[in-house]
Amino acid sequence: HKPTYENMRKSLEAMKAHCLNNGVTDISMPRIGCGLDGLQWEKVSAILEEVFESTDIKITVYTL
Repeated sequence: HKPTYENMRKSLEAMKAHCLNNGVTDISMPRIGCGLDGLQWEKVSAILEEVFESTDIKITVYTL
């Protein structure tokens, strides 16, 4: 199934918890959900910022 913004947020919340529990301080990723899955980067980016705003985790997003 294609992701929704709701389950994208839930996945990012789970990733944040994993990072905090395991000492992860840097994440590198592509524009997740925005290729074949068809989500809009502007919305995904806003969710990503909201989820990780209260952390010191550095996120780098790569575009190919």
